Amino acid sequence: MKIITIVFLNAVLKLTGRDTIKEVTFIQHELGGEYQDDKQSRLDILVKTQKGDFINVEIQLSNQHDMTKRTLYYWAKMYESQLVRGMGYSELRPTITINICNFTMFKNNKNYHSTYHLYEDRTLSRLMPEEDVLEIHFIEMNKFITLWHEEKLDALENILIRWLLLLGMVDGRKKKVYADIYRELEELAMKDENLRAAFDTWEEISQSPETILAYQSRLKYILDEEARYIDGINKGREQGKTEGIKEGLEQGRKQEQIELVKKLLQRHEPIEEIMGLLGLSREKIERIKSLNLHEE
Repeated sequence: MKIITIVFLNAVLKLTGRDTIKEVTFIQHELGGEYQDDKQSRLDILVKTQKGDFINVEIQLSNQHDMTKRTLYYWAKMYESQLVRGMGYSELRPTITINICNFTMFKNNKNYHSTYHLYEDRTLSRLMPEEDVLEIHFIEMNKFITLWHEEKLDALENILIRWLLLLGMVDGRKKKVYADIYRELEELAMKDENLRAAFDTWEEISQSPETILAYQSRLKYILDEEARYIDGINKGREQGKTEGIKEGLEQGRKQEQIELVKKLLQRHEPIEEIMGLLGLSREKIERIKSLNLHEE
């Protein structure tokens, strides 16, 4: 798993000319349950490189229309978490987020891989050219798959294309494996031993009941969230008011927040921790706790 992760990260970061990653340490950092009722408010993969850089890879299947702010929030949390007592700001290391999205992020950009840094508006010079502390990647899988089917991508010449084909081979919503991509990967894997290892691992875990359960549960949650979001919009349209749309969406968010508080309380998380994580007052959390006890 470690070698596969290192190869994939180097393939992504090659675009921005970062030094080759030789070693990573996986960091456990997530919020929420594992399967049922998992709110997916978590970092899919978080690693620390041999140089101390932090890299977060998040796979996002559903467009909740908050990806940009979500990404900046996670980046800020990772960057801030490095600072400990007695440490100077100069010691803060670059923090990188890689977002793999199964939807369109940027309609006016035909590229499937976009990167962002801190620039000066007029000269376009980087704020910290010697060491970019902020780097954000967006990989739009729908654009990637379209370009591949149009034969505009060369998997032999670009290692990242090979790895994205592995990610794009399965369409969870349609419950299908793209046979043409599968055949291409089989051929490519004969020439790329790291891809071969990843391909073999994918075939192994796809046969595991536990992995299938985890994947299906996560997909079910995402599809349910999309349905709830659309229902909120439809409700507003039926009422013929823009206000109705806002009300429906807001009600959905409040209910999600209540359910998340209940889940954290069931896990005996301290109220102070919940206050910090969700930005809620003690009174509101206590009120939800009281209601939860009555329901039980």
